[in-house]
Amino acid sequence: MNILIKNVNIVDESHSFYGDLYIENGKIKEIGLDIKRECETIDGNGLTLMPSFIDMHVHFRDPGFTYKEDIETGSRAALRGGFTYVNLMANTNPICSSLEVLEYVNNKAKEIGLIDLHQCLSITKDFDGKTLTPLKELAGNKLIKAISDDGKGVMGSRTMMDAMNIALENNWVVISHAEDHEFSDIDMRLAENMMTWRDISLAKYTGAKLHMAHVSTKEAMEYIVEAKSNGYSNITLEVTPHHIALNTEISNYRVNPPIREEEDRRFLIDAIKKGYVDAIGTDHAPHSKEDKEKGAPGMVGLETAFSISYTTLVKENNLSLNNLSKLMSGRPGEILGIKKGKLTPGYDGDVVLVDLNKKTKVNSEEFASKSKNTPFEGMEYYGEVVTTIKGGKISYKR
Repeated sequence: MNILIKNVNIVDESHSFYGDLYIENGKIKEIGLDIKRECETIDGNGLTLMPSFIDMHVHFRDPGFTYKEDIETGSRAALRGGFTYVNLMANTNPICSSLEVLEYVNNKAKEIGLIDLHQCLSITKDFDGKTLTPLKELAGNKLIKAISDDGKGVMGSRTMMDAMNIALENNWVVISHAEDHEFSDIDMRLAENMMTWRDISLAKYTGAKLHMAHVSTKEAMEYIVEAKSNGYSNITLEVTPHHIALNTEISNYRVNPPIREEEDRRFLIDAIKKGYVDAIGTDHAPHSKEDKEKGAPGMVGLETAFSISYTTLVKENNLSLNNLSKLMSGRPGEILGIKKGKLTPGYDGDVVLVDLNKKTKVNSEEFASKSKNTPFEGMEYYGEVVTTIKGGKISYKR
């Protein structure tokens, strides 16, 4: 599919200039000035063209909980937020501990054909915390890039070490939900900090690729910064838009890990500005109104991620737009080993047009997601996703 975007501000982690970008047969073919092609053409005057976003941490609830979300509605929510690739967690029903569930998700995504995705395999069978048969039985399977027991975590240290060794052999990323359940009912801060320290220690020992999900405390971030500063490049991390935009004075909305103190929020932002953070991961967690009223933790995030991150990091804290692109596109693409996330010839023609000057009010009734659970209702942010293009085809237009 061919498309030419002209007269636009072109920004990724290494580009920042005014010009044109041409996509041919679904791949970025040319970037430059005054490009002329006989094909569909978009005038991007007044807009900014960026690589579409890649989310390391998403729940689509399919199979098993499709009253909350399914692959089609989740994909439409992703496109509305500027995402064309998401990494799905394994806490479905049944849990993704088998080739059958892996193939179901992948085949359904291909059938729907809206975005690309990766489905994580669970670390332990049905999240039992001890049985590693899924990893052993599916070793070498090309569908798998990452494994995780997200939503629960792996309590046994020896089990986690053995899982890391299997992951190392298969070049898989181990995504850690850092929560020590022995401390969850005492102090959720301690629960996150204890498990973060443990998993970093195991990653140092094994050499496996470890990705720390939804880092939220100052102490957990300090452990990761120390490891990175000492050369452990196998350790990566994400933070969520809600943990950098909210604190306990603003919101007590129930998410896991919880909204933290202002000191934590500031520390996360400082770590981003110093280059220690690898990704913005939404932890898009759809729930029905009834489930939220019963106390289910989580919020939807795909459709608000860019505007919240842009406003909080770029407008309020002077992060460059190049660095935001690296967090939302370039680095996640590298971690997952895909040719997306950069405006480079040969990369997938997945791009997004945004209006950085447009201020919008969050209205969950406009969401494409089935679920409307957000603490940002009625709040105003800059940066509107205008058009999402996947493989050279317009897949969403505001």
